Amino acid sequence: MWTHFEPVHAVTYFHPRARAAYEAVGLRGYWRGYFAGRSAPLGATEAAPVIATFFTFAPPMVTRALPAVWRLATPQEALRARLTGAVQALAELTYELPETHLVEAADLLEDAAGAAQTAGRVLGAVNAALPIGEYPLARMWQAATTLREHRGDGHVAALVAAGLDPVETLAWKVAVGMSPQNLLGRGWSEEQWHAARERLVQRGWLTPDGTATEQSRAAFQAVEDATDRAAAHPWQALGADGTDRLRELLEPIARSCHTLIPAGSPIGLPALPG
Repeated sequence: MWTHFEPVHAVTYFHPRARAAYEAVGLRGYWRGYFAGRSAPLGATEAAPVIATFFTFAPPMVTRALPAVWRLATPQEALRARLTGAVQALAELTYELPETHLVEAADLLEDAAGAAQTAGRVLGAVNAALPIGEYPLARMWQAATTLREHRGDGHVAALVAAGLDPVETLAWKVAVGMSPQNLLGRGWSEEQWHAARERLVQRGWLTPDGTATEQSRAAFQAVEDATDRAAAHPWQALGADGTDRLRELLEPIARSCHTLIPAGSPIGLPALPG
């Protein structure tokens, strides 16, 4: 299901309408919109909670953005901008689908998101607490976002339990083929990248030439499996029939949204099959 709802959320990062909506409230530049929009459900937060919950960004990069962005736009303005941009993006991408299709997808996504267990999941919890949107595309995007952040919280917990720090996680992802261009922009210095790779070599996750070992692949698969188990409850609550129907409804929407996601994106989202 992640491969079907994550692209719906991701329009907020990659569609020109989303960027324009942030710029309209004074958040010019990609990272201002990103940090303001994604952290706005937390309120006018300082950097520390965002460093913790976003996980993969170097602290100096976050502290340059927060709390300074709140002098440009309030959290409420940032929330309105991110929802406006996402809805406008989805409207462009789904205009051929009938309203009944979008309403049913939004209803089922909201049912799944409403069943998400948010204890210990900060970003999932604050997104779940936001007001429900008035229109189907707004409802769909917000529910997809709640499910996305709920799953992400569980993924961070699995990484921490596996003993991986943020830059080690990114260095391992690069070693197994993720584009370094999309990850090197997260604020870590070359010295920090080098030290992380060395720690992974010492741990047996990388060979001295930087190749991922079978041990590391099996260990990281265990992280992914733990993430999936922690994200399963919404789909168990929705039931097999409801989940299958939602997957069917999201299929054309996800395929359309997926066209925006750059190859090698740090989201790590695989292409939909078929």
